Amino acid sequence: MKKFFIVCISITLMSVFAAGCSSDSESSSGKDVLKIWSFTDELEKYGAVEKFEEEHGIEVELTIVPIADYPTKLRPALESGVGAPDVFTGEVAFIKQWTERDYWENLSAEPYNVDEWEDDYVPYVFDLGKDPEGNVKALSWQTTPGGIFYRRSIANEVLGTDDPEQVGEMFSTWEGLFEAGEKLKQAGYRLFADEGAIRWFARGVDSQPWVNENDELIMTDAKVSYFEQAKILRENDYTAFAPEWSPSWFASMDGPIAYNGGWEDVNEESKDKTEVFAYPLPTWGLHSVLKENAEATVGDWGLATGPNPYFWGGTWLGVYKDSKKKDLAFEFVKMMTHDEEFLTNWANETGDVLSFLPVTDKIQDTVSEDFLSGQNNYKFFLEQAKAIDANAVTKYDQEIDTLLGTHVQEYVDGKKSKEEAVQDFYKAVKNAYPNIKTP
Repeated sequence: MKKFFIVCISITLMSVFAAGCSSDSESSSGKDVLKIWSFTDELEKYGAVEKFEEEHGIEVELTIVPIADYPTKLRPALESGVGAPDVFTGEVAFIKQWTERDYWENLSAEPYNVDEWEDDYVPYVFDLGKDPEGNVKALSWQTTPGGIFYRRSIANEVLGTDDPEQVGEMFSTWEGLFEAGEKLKQAGYRLFADEGAIRWFARGVDSQPWVNENDELIMTDAKVSYFEQAKILRENDYTAFAPEWSPSWFASMDGPIAYNGGWEDVNEESKDKTEVFAYPLPTWGLHSVLKENAEATVGDWGLATGPNPYFWGGTWLGVYKDSKKKDLAFEFVKMMTHDEEFLTNWANETGDVLSFLPVTDKIQDTVSEDFLSGQNNYKFFLEQAKAIDANAVTKYDQEIDTLLGTHVQEYVDGKKSKEEAVQDFYKAVKNAYPNIKTP
């Protein structure tokens, strides 16, 4: 689920065409073949495919498709059955669409009976893999709550402490967050890289879905407040204007960057520089974002709570409903999500915060993350996961979240008044989904 960083990867280990033309039963070596499709390389990168091949004496044909193309490449195969995988993964952005469309096998039924596993998982993770009737269609080995990663040295200098609990207390209200932002600016730093950094808090503050059972758009106070909160960050100059995923954004994790770098390449010669203090990121942000881009700042990081819990991303997987190898496919799903020995090794190897409680209960007290100056991020995230409600997730989220962000940005940039931006957001939702009743 990992990961919205890994969503940027554009590698394909096996082409979609090759996957569609290979034999349903055997490879050229004579071994049985299990076809798996995914949008992330983690199944191959961390040895899951190799281990399964060794244990079962088969060949795994793993196809990796960039996430931007993944739904459009995979859907025709699932609907026609031509070249379809036996196992495929789904990201949280489209998991509700796929469980409702009956692409995955019903794992609540015989012979799988995974309902018996429910108590073994972080509740929201298990619930998100269910269809509207409550049948489990997909499972996930990970949980992806978020927090605020911050620079300890800057916290000590400006806020007087680097203690995660004390920093979290300062960040527990928007007033406190903005107060910290002002202190940081006066000292030459910036609270966040850009205004979009706070969007997940707007989604996580309550458990209201975007669209309710009556097809009504639910515009909560928190989502309306996002407009003003982003505007405060802009008007008070609390960000570095380094957009998420831009070269400046990545560079800012390891030292000073040019102020207002935008989407341009990093300007090393700029005399107007600043340092970014903090980044709201989920579990995978530590290993796939911060660690990948920080060298000089290793060990200078802490992890604290923000105004409210939230989660970002996640990878689920299940068995294709028309697979001719359902037993073997389920064995792979079971290894990835319910094999205690495998998942213990996986957690130690990858740093993934698991959703599988029999393993997390054993290892959570032993974690000490050097990158975070010895802080136990595992216990932190497992505590945050308790506050996540799967009922807030709908099949509309990705599109509506994008539309909201667009109209918040237009207000922040001064192109529209708040009222105009809100009303235009409603119009955009109605245009995208005529069935939804907007305020």
